[in-house]
Amino acid sequence: MQKRRKLNDILLFAGTLLLALVFFFPILFNIMSAFKSNAEIMKDAIAFPKGLYLDSFKYLLMETEYPRAILNSLILTAISILFMILLIPMAGYAIERHDKRWTRAVFVFFLAGMMIPFQAYMIPLFKELKMLGLYGNLAGPVMIYISGSVGFGSLLYTSFLKGIPKEIEESAEIDGCSKYGIFWRIVFPLLGPCTATLVVLNGLGIWNDFLMPMLVLPSGQTKTMIVEIFYYVGEFSSRWDMIFAGTTMSIIPILIVFLSLQKYFVKGIASGAIKG
Repeated sequence: MQKRRKLNDILLFAGTLLLALVFFFPILFNIMSAFKSNAEIMKDAIAFPKGLYLDSFKYLLMETEYPRAILNSLILTAISILFMILLIPMAGYAIERHDKRWTRAVFVFFLAGMMIPFQAYMIPLFKELKMLGLYGNLAGPVMIYISGSVGFGSLLYTSFLKGIPKEIEESAEIDGCSKYGIFWRIVFPLLGPCTATLVVLNGLGIWNDFLMPMLVLPSGQTKTMIVEIFYYVGEFSSRWDMIFAGTTMSIIPILIVFLSLQKYFVKGIASGAIKG
């Protein structure tokens, strides 16, 4: 029995290691290619770089609009995540703590929005953005990201809130704390793992999004990082050194955020799954 368990553990570890290598290889390939010239990449794409070729990074940062694109991506991600943290936890709290017919209807309405693919309402959405004056600036994608995250965020918070005893809130209410005080001072700090999950999942999606900024921000204006990198892919020739250097720089900030919140992210996903 013990030998069989050891064999299963070895096979499981070998399978996990193989999958890790498969997923890690594109990242390794990207980083290796970022320190190679375009000619070197075209000559042998999978070879290790002969030296630290930094001209691609210097050109992107000094001669292009890439620094502005980085700033646009930071602004877009930070503002979207900030409003998500301010609005979605309150929506989840109201739905979970006020179990009434209209709150259940609102919750079903939020969840129904998750089932409709973006391509189905893409054209009407952009027409609406033009009518509201949100097309062509960062406010348009921000509004879309916030509204698009309400369904999943509400589901995440309502599942997590089921594990928080209501007696804590009742005690605070007896002591004279207001409804907003109860939520922001007592309940919201307990939602840290859930909030970290929301930040990581939605932050990754916004930071790496290509379609929304490409369609909403018109040509001729500075784009986000991913869209700016796309311009180096041509029909007849491509600057692969710029592409790999740009993608490598785009990985670093989000990797730092993910590693910082990884513990809370895993805890939030596990807690939400168990309590939901």
